[in-house]
Amino acid sequence: MGVTPQQFQRMQKRLNRAPRAASPVFEPAIRAAQPAHQIILGLDPSLRGTGYGVIRLAKPCPETLAYGTISCPAGWPHSRCLLNIVQCLRETLKHHSPTVCAVEGIFYAQNLQTAIIMGEARGAALSVIAEAGLDIYEIAPRKVKQAIVGYGAAQKLAVAKMVQRMLRLAAPPGPDAADALALALTHAQENGRYGLNVPKRI
Repeated sequence: MGVTPQQFQRMQKRLNRAPRAASPVFEPAIRAAQPAHQIILGLDPSLRGTGYGVIRLAKPCPETLAYGTISCPAGWPHSRCLLNIVQCLRETLKHHSPTVCAVEGIFYAQNLQTAIIMGEARGAALSVIAEAGLDIYEIAPRKVKQAIVGYGAAQKLAVAKMVQRMLRLAAPPGPDAADALALALTHAQENGRYGLNVPKRI
């Protein structure tokens, strides 16, 4: 099969072009793993005791900006509890300006009434977070315990003590606040890794 002079010249031009550099296979994953958010809100919603914790990424360890429990007495009606959750979270967002929220994943309660109540508190909390324009990621409770303690069925006390150690707190935080801080720490860890596990955004 013959080749014309014009075809031969075109072939030479293609061969003389500088080769394109190969792109690293994991470059997109590595870029995605770099933390874009510096202030993280952890949230453990509950009608009577919503835990929250705010941390700022820093070295050698994250800085704790705020943590606590939004408590509602047993005598309060549900509507008042939900309003209290909304108002307290708005104040927290106003003072610390987080840009991302890590919330505890939904658990499956055997009691339907309990599930409804938990859903009400969760919905009220998430609506405030979404209103503020934060990215929201859901993390399963077992995954949080695995990340913080190294054991997916760890007790709350173990989580609180490890959170105290990781954040260099003077004392272990209360159970709800400890869970919220653990959520924030887990989110920070997940976004600082080169793994392929992508947090679930809601």
